[in-house]
Amino acid sequence: MPAPSDPDRLAAREATRIDGENSRSWQLVNARAVDLFETAQLGRADQVILDLEDAVDPLLKADARADVIAWLSSGGSAWVRINDCTTPFWSDDVAELAGVPGVRGVMLAKAESAEHVTDTWQRLGGRTPVLALVESALGIENAVEIASARGAFRLAFGSGDYRRDTGAENNPLAMAYPRTRLVLASRIGNLPGPIDGPTVGSSHAILREQAADAVGLGMTGKLCLDLDQPAVINEEMSPSPSDVAWALDFLTSFAEAGGVIRDGSDKPRLARAERIKWRAEVFRIPVD
Repeated sequence: MPAPSDPDRLAAREATRIDGENSRSWQLVNARAVDLFETAQLGRADQVILDLEDAVDPLLKADARADVIAWLSSGGSAWVRINDCTTPFWSDDVAELAGVPGVRGVMLAKAESAEHVTDTWQRLGGRTPVLALVESALGIENAVEIASARGAFRLAFGSGDYRRDTGAENNPLAMAYPRTRLVLASRIGNLPGPIDGPTVGSSHAILREQAADAVGLGMTGKLCLDLDQPAVINEEMSPSPSDVAWALDFLTSFAEAGGVIRDGSDKPRLARAERIKWRAEVFRIPVD
């Protein structure tokens, strides 16, 4: 039965983990790769997701679920990507994961309606956060409804399945519309910024480019496929030193002017500066 080899190290890592609302890098790990669970949890990713869905053959899902539950019940801690509501595996996923210690939340595959999210949340006991993975044309069309659903914690973009469903290409122009829909839906639903889909491949230059595209549209997280991607994503999705310096300079000058609005540009700049300073503090970036 799989179990963490060093629960104390895992507990120490959890004590420093960025909370899920603000997490930038979300590491997907095949639920069959038990030997990688602990490595991923001790790694640089803000959050780890053990994947019971597309990464696992249907004939092996029960065994994979049992391995995940055993590991989480023995001191591990992670999110779990469960199968979508239209499959026969969903009911078993939510029934067996409900109340399991170590489950930080679930990522619901192929979310296409508010009912998908709320039914999952209720089956899990009404306490486990549900991260809705939107992966289809219908899901994008219903993004506001999904973001407003009871139990919705955050939205994520299943970009690969979206392209398969729509025939869209993997370029910034084609991806701008669904990304923007998720950003707007998250804002309307009072959720944190959405999580972008993963970048396939080992090129850090492409990863940085795609992460920057997502940030530019208002996304605040990104799924990871490789264990070396989180460090790059965390850097790209955090305020840069120049951003922090500008924010602090602006806030200082605003305070020295008595905190009085001077012209129409002050309010948006003040909001941006305060957000940058706050994010720098959340991500433990020096702000002195």
